Amino acid sequence: MPDTLTHTALKFPEGTTVYHGKVRDVYRLPDGRSILVATDRISAFDVILPRGIPHKGQVLTQLSWHMLQATADVAPNWADAMPDPQVIIGRTCEPVKVEMVVRGYLSGHAWRTYSAGQRMLCGAAMPEDMRENDAFPAPIITPSTKADEGHDEDITPEGILDLGLCTRAEWDTMAKYARALFARGQDIARSRGLILVDTKYEFGRDADGRILLIDEIHTPDSSRYFHLDGYAERQARGERQKQLSKEFVREWLIAHDFMGREGQKLPTMDDAFVNSVSERYIELYETITGRPFVPADTAAIAQRIQKAMEAYLGT
Repeated sequence: MPDTLTHTALKFPEGTTVYHGKVRDVYRLPDGRSILVATDRISAFDVILPRGIPHKGQVLTQLSWHMLQATADVAPNWADAMPDPQVIIGRTCEPVKVEMVVRGYLSGHAWRTYSAGQRMLCGAAMPEDMRENDAFPAPIITPSTKADEGHDEDITPEGILDLGLCTRAEWDTMAKYARALFARGQDIARSRGLILVDTKYEFGRDADGRILLIDEIHTPDSSRYFHLDGYAERQARGERQKQLSKEFVREWLIAHDFMGREGQKLPTMDDAFVNSVSERYIELYETITGRPFVPADTAAIAQRIQKAMEAYLGT
């Protein structure tokens, strides 16, 4: 199997700090730029799984870069360059501790909430008489807090303001950008025979206090996609929708009695399952970009990234 990158310890100028997230490692340079390295780690139920997924970091980086370029006219973003297939560098921003989750369809967490009898989710109303995977009359925003550790929590816009996580003006800007990004993402997906069902966006403040889109966008880690062909027919028959997302990983874990709860044991990820996850990520990349995936050299990924960054930074 190809090698994977599950940890980084890159060398940068003195004064650089590093944050290791669930999937990405973020290096903040003293000159006001940040380097985002997408590792091959995979998480589900807010738990990092024990094995890396070949080419996953490359898929996430190249797909995110593709989408950042395709949406830059509707929302300003932090990204400046992609010096390596697993690296994006751009402006350092102070993250707003909120995830802007946009939902176009009654799926996932929204459906679980709805089927439990609730008709409000994070301050957004959900109409009566909907079925799982029906489209909302218009996309809704269901924000959550962005936890440094553990589980993110649902929250209303009023709760966000009460906690001082952002100002009213910042909330209005993030909501405007999130809706515009989702509309563009749906248009792109539809042109590739897909439906962008739901996704999340993260924003930050740059050195001038401007709100910028940060992190990834429209990747299988952050988004759910359905296949457009046959969607209406499957919905009419009450059948499960064909989808491209990370949901199948969660379903596999649930089938092996793991949902991230205390006392549960992570199941063993064998080579066949790991390869199947890699293939699904590559499938989504090729489907949504219309481009063949060209794997980067995985013989020494960390060294490859270090050399690429030294060449880019001129160090």
